[in-house]
Amino acid sequence: MKVQTYSIDDIFEKRLLMLIPFYIFAHEKSFPEYNSNEQKLEELKAEYQVIIERLNRLEQQEVIGAFDKRTIIELSNDVIKEIAQKYENVRKGVGDMMSGALIETEARTILMQGIKEGKSQGISETKKLTALKLLKRGKLTVEEIAEDTELSVAEVEQLAGFQTV
Repeated sequence: MKVQTYSIDDIFEKRLLMLIPFYIFAHEKSFPEYNSNEQKLEELKAEYQVIIERLNRLEQQEVIGAFDKRTIIELSNDVIKEIAQKYENVRKGVGDMMSGALIETEARTILMQGIKEGKSQGISETKKLTALKLLKRGKLTVEEIAEDTELSVAEVEQLAGFQTV
């Protein structure tokens, strides 16, 4: 399959989004011109800005997920850096644009927050299990268990089946 035969509109219309990282090959023969002509480079950057915006819209419409969008952008950036090695202006111009799209997205922020909360809940569950084991041994007071597990006295009492007032 030749990527060069697909326009960016074709790629989006046919949902061939994994071809986006290779779309830059359609421009490879023009790299010398882009590298030395600021106006031409700006046109290429504008084209990639449209690609990023279209990916953002697909994500907002829940056609693709944040992970898929991020993967497409990261792969695009990797391909650009690799094939434009000799063309610093192209590599920096388009590559930096693609890297900038990765800085932080709302979806990534939410994902990271979820991971953090999941870890926190896991730690909390571990503390509760430890408290239960200590309660079963019966050698420590509720206050000592609370201190050792960093749970509140009320949480330890609840685990022990006590009614708190």
